[in-house]
Amino acid sequence: MLYRKLGQTGVDVSILGFGCMRLPLVKSEQKITVSNAEIDEPEATRILRWAIDNGVNYIDTAYPYHSGNSELFLGRALQDGYRQKVYLATKMPGRQIKSRGDMDRILNEQLKKLQTDFIDFYLVQAVSENSWPGLVQNNLFEFLDTALADGRIRYAGFSFHSELPLFKEVVNAYDWSFCQIQYNYLDGNFQAGKAGLEYAVERGLGVVIMEPLRGGKLASDVPPGVEQIWRRAKIKRSPAEWALRFLWDHPGISVVLSGMSRMEQVVENVRIAGQALPNTLTPEEKALIEEAKEFYLSRAKVNCTQCRYCMPCPIGVNIPGCLTLLDNMYIFGEIKTNRMFYKMYMSSDEQKASNCIECGTCEKKCPQNIPIRSMLKEVVKVFEE
Repeated sequence: MLYRKLGQTGVDVSILGFGCMRLPLVKSEQKITVSNAEIDEPEATRILRWAIDNGVNYIDTAYPYHSGNSELFLGRALQDGYRQKVYLATKMPGRQIKSRGDMDRILNEQLKKLQTDFIDFYLVQAVSENSWPGLVQNNLFEFLDTALADGRIRYAGFSFHSELPLFKEVVNAYDWSFCQIQYNYLDGNFQAGKAGLEYAVERGLGVVIMEPLRGGKLASDVPPGVEQIWRRAKIKRSPAEWALRFLWDHPGISVVLSGMSRMEQVVENVRIAGQALPNTLTPEEKALIEEAKEFYLSRAKVNCTQCRYCMPCPIGVNIPGCLTLLDNMYIFGEIKTNRMFYKMYMSSDEQKASNCIECGTCEKKCPQNIPIRSMLKEVVKVFEE
């Protein structure tokens, strides 16, 4: 395992972080509709501890992950001395903060759920135009100063799902130690993007990357056209390895989070993280990655990353499932297969896109700013008519 300093904290973190938003589930066949699925704790504990035993020391979760159960799971899984082996990161849900008191209440609840006296890396989650003004008004900075001073948190940061101007505003608003942004070889100009990454690095912030595989789409069901691009490389690598090496090639990136739900994913990612030094991709390899990027971007329709902030739908529509299948159809060109999956996964009528009443609740929550209502109309046209 390779390690890097997280910004100016002086902390050596594993370049691979274990993301706990997509843990293995008891009912794995429902992977597109996981909001009510139960974490497979024996398997999740097994793969998490294997990762830690093999060098992963950065564990990431958040208050709402797995409907609030991810933190509870980690509190149990990090027993037997494993808490002392890792740096624990979790997030305060910015959208749920209505007062200064909410901040202390949620942090104290998280400490109890995680069974720890302190959180190493504490983030304000999913900062956006909608949440940021209210957080500042409710004395966010005083809360962070207090939590740092009393030892409940060691370092303060934020995760971000909005546009570059706001990103710069947030970076400059407080003495943050680190930030967490969405970035991969498709998203150089999306949200904070590459410009935001460079802006944070220039100001000494550690940078943690989320969605390195764009919700897994860059690692599985790879289009034949992209497979042909990778086959031209002198050194043969899996699609996941190409995506991860693109990120680790940047010396300013400290940690890349991966939401690993299977042991084989953990083993492969740990292997890659033991070899991926910065500034080692050749010009030819960078050109292949750029070619793969252009192939994908020419076909993609939706920017959904399966974060599930849009859920639950008040009517019961399975929004992430619908959008994922629509995107897969455009990227991979498989109408028949995705029609079949639509019938399979939308097991109850209420989950279907045709039940959308266009209330717009989902669009207010979507960090990707997806026009969900119009996309659901397209889902109906493609999969139901």
